[in-house]
Amino acid sequence: QVQLVESGGGSVPAGGSLTLSCAASRNTYNMGWFRQAAGKEREGVAGIRSDGRTAYGDSVKGRFTISRDNAKKTLYLQMNVLRPEDTAMYYCAAASRIYATATLAVADYNYWGQGTQVTVSS
Repeated sequence: QVQLVESGGGSVPAGGSLTLSCAASRNTYNMGWFRQAAGKEREGVAGIRSDGRTAYGDSVKGRFTISRDNAKKTLYLQMNVLRPEDTAMYYCAAASRIYATATLAVADYNYWGQGTQVTVSS
């Protein structure tokens, strides 16, 4: 079992920045950030492996940066140049399996946090 607790969400104007954190009870090889906007399916935002390999969703490339501190068992998501369409509940996730890529597939992750809300106003 892995317990995940997100923090750092909030309300910001468009163009602003936020940093999300996720405290994990233990590290797993694959971890990621996902988001779900009202009325939409959950989507992968960014993924990272223990070896540092990362992957990003097309809509956040160049604006968001995922990182992890294995010693602190903490996952981060630095979000810059936020847009109103980034408004969503953001979830931290961990996978019990090891994947060859920093997968962004929802089905690959079996541990989820409760989420933290990010709201970007225009």
